[in-house]
Amino acid sequence: MQKIKKAVIPAAGFGTRFLPATKATPKEMLPIVDKPTIQYIVEEALDSGIEEILIISGHAKRAIEDHFDSAPVLEAMLEEKHKDDLLAMVRETADINVHYIRQKSMRGLGDAIYCARSFMGGEPFAVLLGDDVVYNQGKPALKQLIDIHESYGGSVLGCQLVPEDKVSSYGVVAGEEIAGANLLKVTDMVEKPEVGEAPSNMAVLGRYIISSSIFDILEKNSAGQGRRDSAY
Repeated sequence: MQKIKKAVIPAAGFGTRFLPATKATPKEMLPIVDKPTIQYIVEEALDSGIEEILIISGHAKRAIEDHFDSAPVLEAMLEEKHKDDLLAMVRETADINVHYIRQKSMRGLGDAIYCARSFMGGEPFAVLLGDDVVYNQGKPALKQLIDIHESYGGSVLGCQLVPEDKVSSYGVVAGEEIAGANLLKVTDMVEKPEVGEAPSNMAVLGRYIISSSIFDILEKNSAGQGRRDSAY
């Protein structure tokens, strides 16, 4: 079983659900308390044992790259004023090894993941959606998925139960329960079904472990079949 060492964070979408806040600020950079959203996601990946992170960025997303870069002028000012705690926080994000690929056109989540093909080098990998924070006091959500992958193999989806009247906002799965494992073997999956047509109320979270075979599938799909379905 190949170890999950790489993760892709799609972060190229327009963020239309958060307008007007996202007109000039990437949705991934919107703050939650004292950190931008994407920092929580990157930290979850690192805490889960991920060694290499690829962020799929897009137009007007330079702020993400700047956040994980060094800031010599700011660091010099903090050092001069002996603000050591703040200096440590600034340098901490700069020390994270993050790679970037730009999605040149907004052709959906599948296309964003397809941009990572050469980076993954045929290995299974993790996906963390760039605007989806999953908090857990114990083991990180992604680490839970990695452990399941190491035990069972295959692709793994993080899921949660949602109210039945909310299923149209999610991808929804149904399957056969694996006794004693808190797992489902997926037998059906529908993207944003109408209320009353969903196979269950088990919704997919923005966390995945995916086989590299997904790239061959995405390559063959045409627009509207999952690769170029929306400006996520």
